[in-house]
Amino acid sequence: MSNRWRPSVTVAAIIERDGRFLIIEEETSGGLRLNTPAGHLDPGESLPQACAREALEETAWHFKPTALVGVYMARFVKQADGEDITYLRFAFCGELGEQEPGRPLDEGIVRTLWMTLDELRASADRHRSPMVLRCIDDYLAGIRLPLDSVHTDPSVYNVS
Repeated sequence: MSNRWRPSVTVAAIIERDGRFLIIEEETSGGLRLNTPAGHLDPGESLPQACAREALEETAWHFKPTALVGVYMARFVKQADGEDITYLRFAFCGELGEQEPGRPLDEGIVRTLWMTLDELRASADRHRSPMVLRCIDDYLAGIRLPLDSVHTDPSVYNVS
């Protein structure tokens, strides 16, 4: 069973303030790309915990997920080496907390930006994936699933 297919589980934070969205600009193998604060689920954490952690690590802003916007799946084949990856993204919206000025951002993050929807649409060719705009569009359409629809069994937290 070593050839069993496993998608890469990621989380994303949809953070809006005054009609602008918190976006990161990051260095990737394909050059500078724009993305919502996002990253991989780590062992021992729930999806909402992963989302809050990734938002803080990538933006220096505290974020509290309050609803699931959607679950998204996309396939990406790296041009450099042909690696074939399927991402399973859980996107959350929520409450923006305090910023930690001076907090170092994750490696590869160049800066954070507050962008309008028009600016995001105009820069779609620079998005990390097509899921960036899709998640924001769903958020703006009012899609919200209650956070209690995302369950984490206690066994997840028993990581050695």
